[in-house]
Amino acid sequence: MILSRMFALIVAVAAALPLAAQNPTAEERLKWWTDARFGMFIHWGIYSVPAGQWNGAPVNGLGEWIMFRGRIPVRDYEKLASQFNPVKFNADEWVAIAKNAGMKYITITSKHHDGFAMYGSKTSKYNIVDATPYHHDAIKDLAAACQRAGLKLCFYYSQTQDWHEPDGIGNNWDFPDDAKKNFQSYYDQKVIPQVRELLTNYGPIGLIWFDTPRNITKQQSKQLADLVHELQPNCLVSGRVGNNMGDYDSAGDNQISVGTVKRPWETPVTMNDTWGFRKDDDHWKSPTVLIQQLATASSRGGNYLLNVGPTSEGVIPPPSVERLAEVGKWTKANGESIYATSASPFPYTLPWGVITSKPGRIYLHVFSAPGKELTVFGLQSKVQRAYLLSNHVALKVAQSPESEREYPWLRVGLPTQAPDPSDSVIVLEIAGNAEVDPMLQEQPDKSVTLPAYLGALHKTAKSGARPDSRGVMERWTNAQDWMDWDFKLRNGGKYNVELITSQQKYGNGWDGGQHVTVQVGEQKLSTVLADNGKEDNPANPYWPYVISRIGSVQLDKAGKYSLALKPQDIPEGQKYGLTLVAVRLVPSSAGH
Repeated sequence: MILSRMFALIVAVAAALPLAAQNPTAEERLKWWTDARFGMFIHWGIYSVPAGQWNGAPVNGLGEWIMFRGRIPVRDYEKLASQFNPVKFNADEWVAIAKNAGMKYITITSKHHDGFAMYGSKTSKYNIVDATPYHHDAIKDLAAACQRAGLKLCFYYSQTQDWHEPDGIGNNWDFPDDAKKNFQSYYDQKVIPQVRELLTNYGPIGLIWFDTPRNITKQQSKQLADLVHELQPNCLVSGRVGNNMGDYDSAGDNQISVGTVKRPWETPVTMNDTWGFRKDDDHWKSPTVLIQQLATASSRGGNYLLNVGPTSEGVIPPPSVERLAEVGKWTKANGESIYATSASPFPYTLPWGVITSKPGRIYLHVFSAPGKELTVFGLQSKVQRAYLLSNHVALKVAQSPESEREYPWLRVGLPTQAPDPSDSVIVLEIAGNAEVDPMLQEQPDKSVTLPAYLGALHKTAKSGARPDSRGVMERWTNAQDWMDWDFKLRNGGKYNVELITSQQKYGNGWDGGQHVTVQVGEQKLSTVLADNGKEDNPANPYWPYVISRIGSVQLDKAGKYSLALKPQDIPEGQKYGLTLVAVRLVPSSAGH
């Protein structure tokens, strides 16, 4: 009788659940995550013991990649487990740091490429409970702390690279013969069972952050995604599961996507240069950069997953804690402009900052105030009122009349002192969704920027040119490819023409020397690209920009124009080619 009553209760509870909870649509599954916008990444493992050094010498590269970079044999690397004893780990402290920063979810490495499980796995004894003196499942503590604080717990899991296993991918020093590797065996005997453990032993999980799909087949990617959705229907699968089987897209490490991103996306970002703890990495991003990156990712419809790398004792480094506290002060005052927002209605970035939006509201994130007033061109929606989000101080607004609909403008009076030096947010209240003129146009500083990702690319059949997720043209090595843009001017005058191209990560590579022509109307300029100076891009600080001066054009009238960029020669053998970010027209002082 008792059993039958229990069964009836279970059936009743299941029947009472909304259908979406049992079989959610992709949109329903994603809603919590797109509303969240901001999460904490945690790279924690036994690689935090050497902390970037092996046998007393630094090993170049990321902290969590020390086994790979140092070609450390499995038998030697395994000994780190006996030295891993995070007695200072406090799950509630970690969760409080994340929550106070304004983060809504935590994604922690359950197994990174070194193959070590940071939870009590029954599949492999190479784990924190069985192989370390700590003998405790830290992930269980973190799951409970997240539940108490109302944050979503998520897991990172490396599904192909496993340097500990003979059949895993990546270890070519202990296991050099690829012909002897049976990846399917590794996948069946370790990956599938461990993913099952993670999704059945730790309560509701927000997402599984798979990584480096490498050799994984479409069938294997689908099997993983299906397993996740079968065990926890509301759990998301990251884009790095491979073969387009994820629920959302993942940008490259430390890259903030631009342009038309077809699906919801997320960028993983380091707070310094590494993910796992390195004791010699003091290259910390400032709170201003972090806040502006968060706003920029949100303005492009993406999530910002900001990393911390705890020590082997279980301590999040103080510089990370300090920066997250500063970010938290900003989100406490301005979180409305981040959470549950949509991308900017403008397809391009504005010179003073970025925009996020919601029905009835436009949020102007002002990174650098241009003076006593802020001018926005192209906004067609009628603004009912404007105010600072942090203190609700009203701001004066002037807007163009209907007769100037072809060239609409908005002017917002700014306070004498910005309320936040990193990002002062102005709220514009409107009726409904924002309406804008999407055409590229002259900005209030009288400059015109023509981004590569918004240009029309005309290429040959064999061309590999395309904009990457950062909006930078890659693989443009064919001189037969060319681009053009339409734009409009409000004033006219003499403009200096510049090409902005991108160096590779950390400035490690750049191909100049391309002979190009720029044509606007009947005016044509021609030059060989040279490095005429550098420019930082706060959204992607690891990829410096190079400025190349092309010459000047005279555009005397307001109106619509077209600009074409055509290479005459791209030297053979270039590795990177013409890595175009944008063409920029800057007013010449002689023309105004």
